[in-house]
Amino acid sequence: MTAERFAVQLNEQIGNELAAHNQYLACALHYETLTMPQMAAFFYRQALEERAHAMMMVKYLLDTDMSVEISGVEAPVNTFDSVAAPVELALEQEKRVTDQINGLLRTAREEHDYASEQFMQWFIKEQVEEVATMSDLLTVVQRNLDDVEDIEDYVAREHGGEEDDPTAPAQAGA
Repeated sequence: MTAERFAVQLNEQIGNELAAHNQYLACALHYETLTMPQMAAFFYRQALEERAHAMMMVKYLLDTDMSVEISGVEAPVNTFDSVAAPVELALEQEKRVTDQINGLLRTAREEHDYASEQFMQWFIKEQVEEVATMSDLLTVVQRNLDDVEDIEDYVAREHGGEEDDPTAPAQAGA
């Protein structure tokens, strides 16, 4: 049985993931206005990934007969003063989400909720990847502030199309 304290915290995380979805949409739109289609596409994919994470969490709660409560989210940051600003914000967001995911795992362990602990393992791995991706992207963006074509080339080459992870938890509605 899923621990009540874990379920409450996971419901909060669903809201966090949906807020991240909205933030990445705002980042994508910023790059659309700069006519940087590769960066825009990258952040659109990131937005969909965050939504997918939320729906994985929804499915887990449904599968364990726990209630799901979708909370409201704060408006995202919509204006940025540089090419690098959205990536800087994204890196900080991923670090914050990593702390949140670690907190969920800690709660599952404290509650001896082994199924929830196992469920969170995939998200731990995912956050390592997300922080590394944003950190690398920020380095490339900062190094190429005067040449956005190099940024676009990097994103097209390194993040053009990513395959689905067959080890990912199932999503509600998928």
